Amino acid sequence: IDASNVSVALICMSTGSLFSAFLEPIFYKRKILYYEIIFGIIAILALSFMSYDANTNNENDYSLGYIYGILSAFLGTLFTILNGRYIQKLDAAKITMIEMFGGVLIVTAYLIYLDDFSVFTNTVTTVDLTYILILATICTAGIFVWMTELMRYIKPYSLIMAINLEPIYSIILAVIIFGNSEKMDQTFYIGGTIILALVFLDTYLKNKKAKNKI
Repeated sequence: IDASNVSVALICMSTGSLFSAFLEPIFYKRKILYYEIIFGIIAILALSFMSYDANTNNENDYSLGYIYGILSAFLGTLFTILNGRYIQKLDAAKITMIEMFGGVLIVTAYLIYLDDFSVFTNTVTTVDLTYILILATICTAGIFVWMTELMRYIKPYSLIMAINLEPIYSIILAVIIFGNSEKMDQTFYIGGTIILALVFLDTYLKNKKAKNKI
């Protein structure tokens, strides 16, 4: 988000289902579907189109934002799939506790390496602290536990597909909250629409295939 904006980050997030289409067969030993490969290629072309046009016609360069966003989507997908394996052996709350604690240790070590202790010295207002607590408990830890628990009943791919609905309402909220900084050119929305269409088309094809088996 810092390297681009919220809209770019959210569109990149929607590629998670396409990464899952390649990674889930490896971990769950199922066949790769050919149309998933085609969807992946189209999504990459759409992102390239969005990135190129934004950098040529916009004063802001979002290339780094797209790189971070796609890399985050890949790692997030891998993370979700691994949790899908762990949830069969451990409780969701325990998985979350271990992973969150591990994150704290890694970030702490990184800040010590940078000799950056601003997180301890910066003054935090009561309002900021309230929002941070809400984000940490309800919007992060709580949601994380529930999402991990869901994978007892559904495959990671299905969960990632559901998460891909987030860009739709998040981009609308971002425009309302952040205003002009989130307004993109026409090509961004064309590319974004293509990616979201692929997500829903993939869901439709999989549901149709499941019904035919029944």
